[in-house]
Amino acid sequence: MKGISRMSIREVSEVLNTEPSEEFLKACAQDSRQGVQNLIVRYYKEWEARLVEEERIEALLREEKQLWIKGYLHIAGIDEAGRGPLAGPVVAATCILPAKFNLPGLNDSKKLTESKREKLFQQIKEQAIGYAVGSAEPAEIDGLNILQATKLAMKRAVEGLKVRPHFLLIDALELSSLKIPQKGIIDGDALSASIAAASILAKVSRDHLMGELDKLYPEYGFAKNKGYGTREHLMALRRYGVSPIHRRSFAPVQQQLDIV
Repeated sequence: MKGISRMSIREVSEVLNTEPSEEFLKACAQDSRQGVQNLIVRYYKEWEARLVEEERIEALLREEKQLWIKGYLHIAGIDEAGRGPLAGPVVAATCILPAKFNLPGLNDSKKLTESKREKLFQQIKEQAIGYAVGSAEPAEIDGLNILQATKLAMKRAVEGLKVRPHFLLIDALELSSLKIPQKGIIDGDALSASIAAASILAKVSRDHLMGELDKLYPEYGFAKNKGYGTREHLMALRRYGVSPIHRRSFAPVQQQLDIV
């Protein structure tokens, strides 16, 4: 590599975007050009941000690390999306992450933007040891109640795994119907990397599904509201009535049925 004094600002930037040596970083710090100084300041800010993110991800793996030490190698995180909407299924996902992964920004799906969720959705599927999605339909929600339907969706997700889980980490719930060692964690999607990954898989999978259902029932705006009881959705419910995918046991839908 030629000396930094003979390198253009663009060339310096390209080296900094790889894995620069300590010698190169020192040379940048001593370079008198303002452009190089701006680059080195940005480099160290990004480096510090990466360290903070790596520490946050390590903290998210606390539950998993304790279980790995005990010999549970395949730890499946489980979470759901869609317990509150007036329409559409409740969707659950399960995800088994490897000990080493590269998922910057991994977090509770509710704390992420739609674009970030979509990006992580693809990355999680590429890097996971195993993952699966399960759901319970509106008729099952009405017949069982939303809590039991959520557990059913979770059970179906676990049963869909091609890799046998040794332990389950579940957001807030326990699944007594599954004879697998498990632990329910309140706010687990913010405390466990595996559950956070599952929350993203569940949320994005359900959002995609509601987009498809919007094509069948465009009058309700499901692509936008995802079945939640927004003002526009409630107005459409009063105007067009109850669709086949509405949850008839939920109060706003039941009220509409009583009017009819």
